[in-house]
Amino acid sequence: MTHDAKGTTRRGALKTLAAGAGAAALPMWARYAQASTSEPIKIGFQVHRTGIGAAYGRWYGRTTEAATKLINENGGINGRMVEIVAEDDGTDPKRGAEVVEKFANQHGCDVGFGTLFSHVVIGSAPRAGELKLPYFVVSEGHHVASGMLNRYTLQPGITDVKSQVQAMAPYVAENLGKKVTMVFPDFAFGHDHRDFFTQAIEAQGGEVLAHIAIPPAETSFTKYFPKIPRETEVLYHVMVGPAVLTFVKELGEFFGPQRPEMFGFIDSLEAVDIASPGLEYLDGTYLWEGNPRHAQPDQSEHDKFYRAAVGVDDRGASLSDPTDVSTYAHMFGCWETLHVIKAGMEAADYKGPKDRATLIQAVEAMTDMPESREHPQGAKRFNGKTHQVFGHQYISRVEGKMLKRVHTTSIEDTLYPDEVDYTTQSF
Repeated sequence: MTHDAKGTTRRGALKTLAAGAGAAALPMWARYAQASTSEPIKIGFQVHRTGIGAAYGRWYGRTTEAATKLINENGGINGRMVEIVAEDDGTDPKRGAEVVEKFANQHGCDVGFGTLFSHVVIGSAPRAGELKLPYFVVSEGHHVASGMLNRYTLQPGITDVKSQVQAMAPYVAENLGKKVTMVFPDFAFGHDHRDFFTQAIEAQGGEVLAHIAIPPAETSFTKYFPKIPRETEVLYHVMVGPAVLTFVKELGEFFGPQRPEMFGFIDSLEAVDIASPGLEYLDGTYLWEGNPRHAQPDQSEHDKFYRAAVGVDDRGASLSDPTDVSTYAHMFGCWETLHVIKAGMEAADYKGPKDRATLIQAVEAMTDMPESREHPQGAKRFNGKTHQVFGHQYISRVEGKMLKRVHTTSIEDTLYPDEVDYTTQSF
């Protein structure tokens, strides 16, 4: 159920994660009988309904609804139904912190969940720590694993930029070129790309010729493109916000047929149909996808189930409106994170706020997460010390208005040395 708010042990955690133990072991009638007499588990959903993250927020919302429906149809969490309490943070750090406070003090939420844009996470997580509210973010930023935040903040359902670019830099260097120009949004998420891809490509014997930072609310981009050095072999682009279609169209108009190789993060095209007029030049270019938007020939049964549940077709567009393209490379993180919360609560025998610390410890005890309906994007490995999950990354090539997966990294490709041990911090 959802409404908009207007006004352990290591062994136990792993058993729950792998086998879906707990309430799911009860007969269906017993699950519903218990749930009907229990208070719901309240999950505060910090959603970017407005601001530059609105396209993501819309699909994060649909994915959250679908995952919650599935969890509740299967008996909820510990026999209790899940209730989503949604609050719009406007994709704004200050409002984000206010939303977290409302979850804890006004709505009585058990946990907070769902935040995407990194500057909002960074603005909100300190307040979650002060309020001792477990805060499960779906962001990709390196801020969690870097040690910048606190023990109450976890990212168990989506990988971070550092692991992503580290895994893909070898493919870029070997197949596309070593002289790179980077175009990225001028805030924390873009800065992660700037810093970590620069390091990663240099480790492959390459170099970044220029860093071009663009304000995330920018609406026209042509004035930035003359800064791209002529000797650029690979243009690395990642852009976010409502003007991404303008960005990729203007990029094509600037280069014409004489473009360098292009490697982009799908963020530059999230919620945008690659068959849109003006994007023909993308044919033959490469894109990172956190989850392949177009169903692949070897599509798993888990991906097929997940697509049907969230209501998207084989091209990643809404089943009810083919012009409404999803943020498929990111929104799986909401689905997977909610299932991690469920597994953690069941391992911790979570009953209420007094068990929040035990819940965090149960999640910290998790390691391998097999590919499954709960984890349709692929297998993952959670690092309880850094509160960050690691998983496969996908590189796709645009071919005939289709995104064809051409490379899948291993989980080992994405690993890096720990920078923090949150388990040493007190609650």
